[in-house]
Amino acid sequence: MAHKDLHFTRNIGIMAHIDAGKTTTSERILYYTGLTHKIGETHDGSATMDWMEQEQERGITITSAATTTFWKYLGDMYKINLIDTPGHVDFTVEVERSLRVLDGAIATYCAVGGVEPQSETVWRQADKYKVPRIGYVNKMDRSGANFFEVVRQMKDVLGANPCPIVVPIGAEETFVGLVDLVKMKAIYWHDESLGADFDVTEIPADLEDEAQEWRDKMLEKVAEFDEVLMGKYFDDPSTITEEEVMRALRAATIKMEVVPMLCGSSFKNKGVQTLLDYACAFLPSPLDTENVVGVNPETGEEEDRKPSEDDKTCALAFKIATDPYVGRLTFFRVYSGKVASGSYIYNTRSNKKERVSRLFQMHSNKQNPVEAIGAGDIGAGVGFKDIHTGDTLCDEDFPIVLESMDFPEPVIGIAVEPKTQKDMDKLGTGLAKLAEEDPTFTVKTDQETGQTVISGMGELHLEVLIERLRVEFKVECNQGRPQVNYKEAVTKEIQLRETYKKQTGGRGKFADMIVKVGPVDEDFTKGGLQFVDEIKGGNIPKEFIPSVQKGFETAMKNGVLAGYPLDSLKVTLIDGSYHPVDSDQLSFEICAIQAYKKACEKAGPVLMEPMMKLEVVTPEESMGDVIGDLNKRRGQIEGMESSRSGARIVKAIVPLAEMFGYVTALRTISSGRATSSMVYSHHAPVSSSIAKQVLEEQNGRVDLV
Repeated sequence: MAHKDLHFTRNIGIMAHIDAGKTTTSERILYYTGLTHKIGETHDGSATMDWMEQEQERGITITSAATTTFWKYLGDMYKINLIDTPGHVDFTVEVERSLRVLDGAIATYCAVGGVEPQSETVWRQADKYKVPRIGYVNKMDRSGANFFEVVRQMKDVLGANPCPIVVPIGAEETFVGLVDLVKMKAIYWHDESLGADFDVTEIPADLEDEAQEWRDKMLEKVAEFDEVLMGKYFDDPSTITEEEVMRALRAATIKMEVVPMLCGSSFKNKGVQTLLDYACAFLPSPLDTENVVGVNPETGEEEDRKPSEDDKTCALAFKIATDPYVGRLTFFRVYSGKVASGSYIYNTRSNKKERVSRLFQMHSNKQNPVEAIGAGDIGAGVGFKDIHTGDTLCDEDFPIVLESMDFPEPVIGIAVEPKTQKDMDKLGTGLAKLAEEDPTFTVKTDQETGQTVISGMGELHLEVLIERLRVEFKVECNQGRPQVNYKEAVTKEIQLRETYKKQTGGRGKFADMIVKVGPVDEDFTKGGLQFVDEIKGGNIPKEFIPSVQKGFETAMKNGVLAGYPLDSLKVTLIDGSYHPVDSDQLSFEICAIQAYKKACEKAGPVLMEPMMKLEVVTPEESMGDVIGDLNKRRGQIEGMESSRSGARIVKAIVPLAEMFGYVTALRTISSGRATSSMVYSHHAPVSSSIAKQVLEEQNGRVDLV
């Protein structure tokens, strides 16, 4: 691929709240770019991008599908790598890892629903990965559609700087086209031709004033990003050319200072071609993004790689998927150099070389074989033995580690077992493959009961995974009731001395230490063990100190109340002694584990439960019942506001333990008119009466609460 071609590559994703029309928009993009000859629909289960059986059954997107397609814009052919991401909060990891490798995104909103809770989550994720965006207000044909109200909400709720570059012609059932404020022309779509035909005409007289007003606002916003334009704007705005506006809008979008706003109705095939044009015009190519920065694992120094095939190879694996035909697919984004089939690639996590057997450019769930995937491109490979999500792939002689992705901890678990004993192995294989694909899904065996416990981000998440076991791996499962993933913490600081002595026939074991154990400092934010070594004068030799740290780290996996893990702990090693013959690393590690157990019992251990951020959109008349029900569920109401459609929005923090089956209960309370969305917020201490109940069920140490 020639260097100049990268100017015409766009790695983009569609991000939005559930039901804003992401998949419908993706389907139209595939249709107009000529990849499909028939438009698939989410609601009748034929969408190309929602190719998993459960996605088709539920009408929602679960896995982000990656597709490569082409679009002709201003005489040049643009290559678009399109990733359709899910909107449901249980699959937030899919959005996170897609944004990590994208250069730009299309933030899609429903013209009626506006900025919804999950829109905020994905907006913050895109901010975190510095992904420039353009906005697309979909569903302009629905009653209650209001383009400019959504623009206002983006400003108020998201703190964004939206800049409308179109004005809708009509709204609701009279929505027929757009006024393009850059070209100052009107575009009308033909209903009968699946939107493939449209006319570009002069702006209708009754819209001229409004169009001029919004064009002035647009020019005022973008003039700051182009000095020539700024001068012309103050002298004579009528001399500003289309090219100058486009250049300034592109510069402002890439700097993430402005979000150009478009609108349309994907379902009615209106507005998608304009969206494609402006995605090519304003969203960055791989050459517009900053060089990717990583760390050299040998020197610890920061290094960067530029988006060129001439630079050293560097790629990031962002997704693992199991394909029924070719096996385990690894999706990756190449940042520099190229990955060629038949060559070797080095994985900095496992320190192993992997042979690249076959490479594909993906079209949803079909593959087109290719010889190489170059800088700035996204593709998939098969035949890799040990590559996980977030691994950096590079040249063995020039290693680099890109920042890995952080994934949230699972908050809910259920026990599963196969319906027949002979499916035991199949269940193990299926769960291992699913856990490989999804970093927020974990599988553990409960040591005491021998049960297999699977954990995930919510009830829907686990439901979908059990469904996938049935469909893809042909394993029918029995499942237990959902369990909350509790954690433990200590509330007081305790100092104690612990000695470990063992005399055997030969050499003995000896370790002795004085430690202070308690909650972490407030400024220690990363979680885990905060270990402070205050040993003076070699009372414990230096080589044994890491063993003390390791002992505490190992012990934190099991708390003293009921074996739940501790998220954070501060340990200060103050003093100790050793025996020149009997002391060794293992003795100090065992001594640390014993010290942990004794100290935690005295340090005011508490049970911590996951708290969820809940938003309920309810009609006014059900408001009292909804709040009463949340109070019964130990919820703390954080605020209430009115949505523009007259409904009320209730925001609350609620313990996950009280929220099983909430969707059904909410339907009953509101006669099916209220909706809710829930996302993990934090872990908080449980009151002692509830902690006692939980510990009794788990055969835990009730006496310590």
